[in-house]
Amino acid sequence: MTISAEVEAEIRRLFFAEHWKRGTICAQLGVHADVVERVLGRLGPKPGSPRPKARRLEPYHGFIDETLERYPRLCATRIYDMLRERGYEGSLCILRRYVRTARPTPKKEAFLSVETLPGEQSQVDWAHVGQLCVPGGQRPLWAFVMVLAHSRASFVELVLEMDIHSLRRSLVRAASFFGGLPRQWLFDNAKTVVVERHGDAIRFHSQLLDLAARMHVQPRLCAPRKPHEKGRVERAIRFFKDRFFAGRTLHSVAHGNALLLDFVHSVAHQRPHPRYPERSVVDLFEEERTHLLPLPEPLPETDLVTPVAVDKTAFIRVGTNRYSVPSAHARSSLTLVASVTELRLLDGTREVARHERCWGKDQWLELPEHRAELLALKRAARDLKGRERLEAELPGTDKLIERWAEHGRNLGSMVAGTLKLLDLYGPAIVRVAVAQMLERGSHDPGALAMLCEQERQRCQRPVPIAVPFAPHVRECDVIPHDLGGYDD
Repeated sequence: MTISAEVEAEIRRLFFAEHWKRGTICAQLGVHADVVERVLGRLGPKPGSPRPKARRLEPYHGFIDETLERYPRLCATRIYDMLRERGYEGSLCILRRYVRTARPTPKKEAFLSVETLPGEQSQVDWAHVGQLCVPGGQRPLWAFVMVLAHSRASFVELVLEMDIHSLRRSLVRAASFFGGLPRQWLFDNAKTVVVERHGDAIRFHSQLLDLAARMHVQPRLCAPRKPHEKGRVERAIRFFKDRFFAGRTLHSVAHGNALLLDFVHSVAHQRPHPRYPERSVVDLFEEERTHLLPLPEPLPETDLVTPVAVDKTAFIRVGTNRYSVPSAHARSSLTLVASVTELRLLDGTREVARHERCWGKDQWLELPEHRAELLALKRAARDLKGRERLEAELPGTDKLIERWAEHGRNLGSMVAGTLKLLDLYGPAIVRVAVAQMLERGSHDPGALAMLCEQERQRCQRPVPIAVPFAPHVRECDVIPHDLGGYDD
C-alpha cells in the first residue's frame, strides 16, 4: 500500500514524539500494520524491544541495577522515592519502563515430590469462605481444614474466630474425628501459630506448645512464602471451595458444619486418591488409621479461662458483646470460662452466672434474674429498664410510648402493663398487637390486651399458666368422697 509523505511523517511523529503504540496509529490513521512497520523501518525499535530511556534516568542506571540486584522484589515506587532523594526529576512512568527490563529474572525452582508415611503428618490451614449475617452486622466466616498427608482424609469445620483458643478447639475436634493423632502438625507462619521467627529460630505460641505436649504431637512450620510445602491442605481447600462452598448459602455455623460433615463422608472421602486412583480416600484412611497415635485420656480442655473485670453496671465484656452478672459483683473481678456455645462466670469455684454465647456484634445480654435483682435495689430505674426491654424486644414501642406521653398517661404503669402482656403472651404475639395499635392510631392499654388475646386465639396458642409452689404445703394424695350429701 502506497501512502503519501505527509502520512509517513505523521506516523513517525506520533510514534517517536507522542509515543503512540503501533495499533493506536493504525486505528487512528486508517493504515495497515505492515505500512506502519515499513515506515518506521530501521528508525523504530523492533517489536518487543524496550524503548529508548529518557536521558534524565541514565545517570541512575547503575544505582537502580545495584539496588535490584540486592532486592529483586523491590517495587518501582520505592525506587522512585529513593531516586527523588538523590536528585532525580523524571517521571515514575519512565522509571517503571526501565525497572521492567532491569529487574533480575527470578530463578526457576525445581520442586521435589515427597510422599509421607502413613500417620506421619497432617497439614493445617484456614480458608475464608464468606460472610455470615449475625445480630448487629456480619462476621467473616472461616473454614478450618486439616488433611492427613498420606491418605488425604479431611476434617473441615466452620469457625468465626482464628485465635489460639479456636485453633486448640479445632485441633482437638479433628483428633476425635480421625480417631487418632499424626506425629506432626504442619502449619504456615500465621500469627496464631508462631509468635516470632528469625530464619530457623522459631518461637511457637505457648498455648499451642502446651496442647502439642499433651497430645504428643510435634508442631512444624513451612518455610516463609513456600505454600507448596503444604500442598495437600492447599489442594483440599480448593476442592472444598469449588465443590461445597460455591453457590451455597449457609444460615449458621451449626447448619454449615452439619452439611460439611455429610459432604466429607459422602463426597470428599469417596473420591479417588490422587496418587492411587484405583483406590478411594476412605480406603487409604482406614489403613492409615492403624498408624495414628492413640488419643490421650482425657482429652485436653479447650475452653478459654481468663479473668474479666465487671464494670459498675454489673456487665462484663467479651469481644464487642456485654453479658450481665449479679449486681453484687459490680466493680469486681470474675473468672470467665468460655466455650463455643456458652459462657460461665466463676467467683473462685462458685458459678455466679451462665450465658449462651452470642456471636453477634455490640449486643447486650441481660438475664431476667439479674435485671430483677438490680431493680429491687434501684426502684426508680424500673421504668427506664422496662423501656429498654420493650424497645429491644418490640420494635416500634418508642412510638407507642410517645403517644402515651402526649395524652398524659402514667408511663410507669403503661410500661409495667405492657411488660405483663409480654411475659404472658410472648414477644411474637405482642409484637403483632403493637403493630396493629400503631396502624390504628390507638394508645389504650386495654385495646392492646384485647389485640394480644385475639392474636393468641388466631394462632391457637395456649396461655402459659404458672402455678406458684408453696413450700409449706406437703405433697399428698386427695381421696374423693361421696358428694351426695351436698344435695340434702
